[in-house]
Amino acid sequence: MKFRSNLWIGGALIAVVVAGGALAPWLAHTDPVMDANLMNAEMPPGSEFWFGTDAQGRDIYSRVLYGARVSLTVGIVSQLINTFIGVCLGMSAAYWGGWWDDLVSGLTNLMLAIPSLIFALAIMAILTPGLTSLLIALGLTNWSFTCRLSRAATLSIKEQGYVEAARSLGYTDTRIMFRQVLPNIAGPIIVIGTLGIGGAVLAEASLSFLGLGIRPPFPSWGSMLSDARDQITTAPWISIFPGLAIFMTVLGLNLLGDGLRDVLDPHSQTRKA
Repeated sequence: MKFRSNLWIGGALIAVVVAGGALAPWLAHTDPVMDANLMNAEMPPGSEFWFGTDAQGRDIYSRVLYGARVSLTVGIVSQLINTFIGVCLGMSAAYWGGWWDDLVSGLTNLMLAIPSLIFALAIMAILTPGLTSLLIALGLTNWSFTCRLSRAATLSIKEQGYVEAARSLGYTDTRIMFRQVLPNIAGPIIVIGTLGIGGAVLAEASLSFLGLGIRPPFPSWGSMLSDARDQITTAPWISIFPGLAIFMTVLGLNLLGDGLRDVLDPHSQTRKA
């Protein structure tokens, strides 16, 4: 079935990226920062340097492997922050309603109206570029989709019998939201979270490309692309391999999210049937 193909292909691509980042100290041929040799500058891919070398003579293969750690760390951690904020705001707005629902809905609409990358750029312009600043900027700018989804899902189930039973037993609102409501809306949240990781990987690469993310010489796919701009015609491999790494990661996450959506959403499976 198509959705199972997407799930397996996406999962396989992400497994390769995760394994490459996790095993980078053992798979890398050289140190991605310290082992620079101008005698080997801009060497094309070959038996010694599988992906070639950059303008400083550093092994691109090793730098791509270590760059996976940065991209995955930023993508996963920032999306966890976004998911936590979005779920808490969305569930509480739908459950309590009233002025709090109006406030959260208005704030969500405002965040949806502003492109998240523009918002992240503004935050990074204030903070010092680095990993912590990236996590803060990307973790506070992309929660609106999760919030809207959580609110809609909570509205549809908050009057269900098991929720009313929990209220009659004297459970607190917080306990009901996290013990009765959240498990029943977790499927769509997992899907949008998976897709959000791909967006965060792209955002990190964009910010690093602009010089507002991970600062050189530490390897980041976006900063590697930025450094390769001047050699794109003379040494295209310097930009090809980081670009392929970004493409494979985002493609894998999108296929994985699409497969998870079809598995976790019975209505989607019915439509396909």
